[in-house]
Formats: sequence, structure tokens, C-alpha cells
Amino acid sequence: MSEPASRALSDQPPDQIPGRTPHVQGPGYRILAITSALLIVVLIGVTCVDVIGRYLFNHPFSGAFELTQLALGALVFAALPLTTADGAHVEVDLALHLFKPRTQALLGRIAGLVSAVVLMFFAWRLVVLGQTLWHDEARTNALGVPTAPLAFIAAASCIASALIVILRRHD
Repeated sequence: MSEPASRALSDQPPDQIPGRTPHVQGPGYRILAITSALLIVVLIGVTCVDVIGRYLFNHPFSGAFELTQLALGALVFAALPLTTADGAHVEVDLALHLFKPRTQALLGRIAGLVSAVVLMFFAWRLVVLGQTLWHDEARTNALGVPTAPLAFIAAASCIASALIVILRRHD
């Protein structure tokens, strides 16, 4: 690796991937990161208990499927603002290099606004879904866990992600 390239890489913080937007990992970020990690531990624990119960004791964990669904849904939406803050969403920019830097920046801002609008639409629909689930007192079949809170958590996650996109600095 050439010296200027290695110097550019060494200027990056150790956990900062080149090309990603640097940000301050405030308390909200840390809470969501810890929550995501705990949800992964729950998923691992439920899977282990279910597999051990199923194959060693011929008695599977009856609520494993529902707990996995709920934890995975919560994990996706807990991690959404983290992914947005890190600028780690999948992007396809096959022709972006053909434009001047100012045009690239403008297109980036437009893409951010479109993303924010879509996220706010998702949040609105999730709130409507959550209200319906709340009104119907919807619960999971095996464990009887209320499902409305997950819809509201997902809506809050979409709103947080939309705000992150809108408030992101474009240097």
C-alpha cells in the first residue's frame, strides 16, 4: 500500500470505515446498541434452549417461534437508527462518479430527503397498525404477548431514522 493511502487510512478512527459519515455516539446511540446486543443474546438463548430441549429432551420450547419473531422484529427496528447514523445502508451508485462533486452532494441530499419521506410514511403506517392492534387487543397465539407495542417501537425507530437523515451534515 502506498504511503499516502496508508496515511489516509490511519487518519480514520479505528472503528470508522472510510466513506462512512462520522458521528458522535451519544447516549441514545449507546442505548440502542446495547438493546440490539441484548436482543441478539435473547435470540441466541431462545434458539439454544429450543434446540437442546428438542433434541436432547424431546421437549421443544413452545414459545420459541414467537419469541424469535418478536425479538427479530425488535432487533431490526432497534438497529435501524444505528445503521442510519453510521451511513451503513446499502447504496448503489453506479453512475454517481460521472457527476461533479457538487452534483453528487445535491443528489445525496435529495436521496436523503426521499429516504426521510419514505421513513415517515412507514412510521405513519406503523402507528395506524399499532392503533388497530391496540384496539383489537391483538396478542401472539402461544405466549399471549401484546403485539401493538412492537408496531409503536417500529414507528419510533422510523421517525428517529428520518430525523437522523434530515439532520445529517453533508461535508
